[in-house]
Amino acid sequence: MRIIRLDENSKQNILSDLLKRDPNNYSQYAHTVEAIVEDVKENKDKALFAYTEKFDGALITGDTVRVAKEEIQEAMEQMDPALLEVMKRSMKNIRAYHEKQRRQSWFDSKPDGTILGQKITPLESAGVYVPGGKAAYPSSVLMNIIPAEVAGVQRIVMVTPPGKDGKVNPVTLTAAHLAGATEVYKAGGAQAVAALAFGTESIPRVDKIVGPGNIFVALAKKAVYGHVSIDSIAGPSEILVIADDSANPRFVAADLLSQAEHDELASAILVTTSMDLAEKVSREIDGFVKDLSRKEILEKSLENYGYILVADTLDQAVETANEIASEHLEIVTRNPFEVMTKIRNAGAIFIGEYSSEPLGDYFAGPNHVLPTNGTAKFFSPLGVDDFIKKSSIIYYSREALKEIHKDVEAFAEAEGLTAHANSVRVRFEEEE
Repeated sequence: MRIIRLDENSKQNILSDLLKRDPNNYSQYAHTVEAIVEDVKENKDKALFAYTEKFDGALITGDTVRVAKEEIQEAMEQMDPALLEVMKRSMKNIRAYHEKQRRQSWFDSKPDGTILGQKITPLESAGVYVPGGKAAYPSSVLMNIIPAEVAGVQRIVMVTPPGKDGKVNPVTLTAAHLAGATEVYKAGGAQAVAALAFGTESIPRVDKIVGPGNIFVALAKKAVYGHVSIDSIAGPSEILVIADDSANPRFVAADLLSQAEHDELASAILVTTSMDLAEKVSREIDGFVKDLSRKEILEKSLENYGYILVADTLDQAVETANEIASEHLEIVTRNPFEVMTKIRNAGAIFIGEYSSEPLGDYFAGPNHVLPTNGTAKFFSPLGVDDFIKKSSIIYYSREALKEIHKDVEAFAEAEGLTAHANSVRVRFEEEE
């Protein structure tokens, strides 16, 4: 793994390199995606089923597109009992964490006759996209559905591509059932996103679409934004580790590879104040890669976006981490909690050598749907807030309005909006 002395020039080059991974740069696919979205919007089920046959090789009809109770039961019977228990323990942690995010409506009543407040209302419906095919991602199912369920969303719809046999992966289906999905449909790709956004004869539309997917899914979510809400346009996975000479090089190497194995565009970066640690981590990575199952992906990922940066000071390392704003940030230093207080931009922060990133992916409880590509500077992890709406509450008695009505009228007239001013003035015209 390449080792680079960190300076302003090398930092800017790396930042520029990482931005190439942004899904918004893949405009060559946009026309294809927009055509699929428009086709499903116009032709509904007919287009949806045609694309499912074309891309997934499955013959789906209006009678089979929704997963039946019998299919859920069959899937649960195929589950490894040990894995089922692990999933249940993971769910318990995820639900407990997200329940602490719940907000309550509030009202502030004052003696002058005013009541101000905020009313919290869950979304009526949410759509969850889950990748399919041969792979199963039950952790993503749990992380996307449970916050919606905790928020109080009544209709939680999951879509996922079927196999050629027209069935949904049993692990994925079991996770959806346990987490609280109210409906599951056999549809994937841009066509499934369009179906959720606009509705078809078989799939009623939803208010918000969340969940990861390939570039076609990401661009489809971008295309339907405004018709529905979305969580984000997710980019490739990434990890950044801040470490000093106290860090265990073998642990650090293993954690970097835990994200590099996702795909060839994944980013794994170590920023350290120790050249000795940098060299040891590089050697440990070489040793691990030879024995890991996704060797080719790991090698390509590290070649494309893997860096070991050697900083002069810990403050320089922190500054670099804040500029990169990584999805996952590990702090493995002598005083990791002190370093944590200086971090402004990160999706999830893992503190200490035993808080490895996969804890966040599978089990600890915080959500693993995180901002990528530097968007941690202004976005947050998926959570309960993503599935609620806030309405402002305003009440003024006649006495309260009388006290300030001339102020409101003056403001409105200053903006040239005389009808606004009149709306208040008319309530007191008999007194003037």
